[in-house]
Amino acid sequence: MFDIITVGSATMDVFADTDSELIKIKTSHSEEDFLAYPAGAKLIVKNLTFSSGGGGTNTAVSFSRLGLKTGYLGEVGRDESGDRILRELAKEKVKFIGTRGSEISGYSIILDSIEDDRTILTYKGANDHLHFSEIRKPVLRAKWFYFSSMMNDSYRTLEQLADFAKKHGIKVAFNPSNYLASKGKNFLKKVIDNTTALVLNKEEANLVLGLVNADYHMLLRGLHLLGPQYVIITDGKVGVYAYDGKEAWFVPSRPVKIIETTGAGDAYASGFVSGLIKTGDFKTAMKVGMVNAEAVLTHKGAKKSLLSWKMAMSAIRKGRISFHHLHV
Repeated sequence: MFDIITVGSATMDVFADTDSELIKIKTSHSEEDFLAYPAGAKLIVKNLTFSSGGGGTNTAVSFSRLGLKTGYLGEVGRDESGDRILRELAKEKVKFIGTRGSEISGYSIILDSIEDDRTILTYKGANDHLHFSEIRKPVLRAKWFYFSSMMNDSYRTLEQLADFAKKHGIKVAFNPSNYLASKGKNFLKKVIDNTTALVLNKEEANLVLGLVNADYHMLLRGLHLLGPQYVIITDGKVGVYAYDGKEAWFVPSRPVKIIETTGAGDAYASGFVSGLIKTGDFKTAMKVGMVNAEAVLTHKGAKKSLLSWKMAMSAIRKGRISFHHLHV
């Protein structure tokens, strides 16, 4: 039996360091940042790095390093990228229990700017074609499922897996993307109804509830009323809000030198769920999520700097993590 099975995307990631500029465009309602490149120009890429990525494999590797017996469920293509993704998973002691199809494996190009932020161009490919009927049901023996964002046919598979989890006493953690969150709570109902731990960022929290810039009271209460036992809302450099139906906490982000933001959300979510599985303690879980995300933020790449359990415990002991009690 697995401690946890992750269900989500697998991609071949290409990190391209460029000299793009970060510009701000203001409208009457909002202000947005954009990466800007001169039209018609040929730009020099200073550095090119390849690695496997995607929410499914990033979190699978994280869970495995944190000491959990981990399976990865997703679809990859029968191509060189798919082969490399599976080799990297095997190296990290993650068991592939998914399917391989005729579509090209997922692919992402991460454009880094001089402002240490990034824009991602992503091709979903095989990730959209995970079908419940093709999954070998005997391999789905696990204590937890972890769902990251899936689209199209694969989202329907998430719904079926959520029902499977309910019937077999498997707990579910769900980390939806901006895309899924924008579909709203009714669209996500079949998954959220069976979710134990819901982890998402503040923008996604607003989108799920159909709100705009709501405060943490409204977001935590509103999401908890949908059914999850634990609600975790990350808010970038501000910090993390969490609620278990009894107590609510805010943990401010600690100052770190940010090198790369790709994968930080996956690192926090997988760290939190790992802490919950291994200790059963809500606050310890938040600490593990925090130090795991910090490790990713301060290094290049989504997987390279993910922590082991021993490293996470050491990082927690070395630096003070502040908890502020909230009234919800």
